[in-house]
Amino acid sequence: GLVVPVVRDADQMSIVDVERTITDFGRRARDGKVGIEEMQGGTFTITNGGVFGSLVSTPILNAPQSGILGMHRIEERPVVRNGEIVARPMMYLALSYDHRIVDGKEAVTFLVRVKEALEDPQRLILEL
Repeated sequence: GLVVPVVRDADQMSIVDVERTITDFGRRARDGKVGIEEMQGGTFTITNGGVFGSLVSTPILNAPQSGILGMHRIEERPVVRNGEIVARPMMYLALSYDHRIVDGKEAVTFLVRVKEALEDPQRLILEL
């Protein structure tokens, strides 16, 4: 089944370190070697239903976490660019969060920053 290990101190890691940690968790999860303590104490979840073909969903908050970001399948969709209808790769994002501890304006600002990072991944990789 699905397991959700916690990447601890991710804010202090480089993107390469986060990737290595996730890769290690994935390998150990497939082998059934992720301990229960490694799945406790998270504050925020990123879920990727897109790998299973999901186009859009509403991610369910796992208390006591503060939020969950749902990422969905990238699919070409028609968009208007310079007055022309063109196909562009698009992905829906969905953010659920606990309004008791997260201000709505801050949540939307975060979602916009994620969108900008996905649209310009060089900035994310170079940590600009």
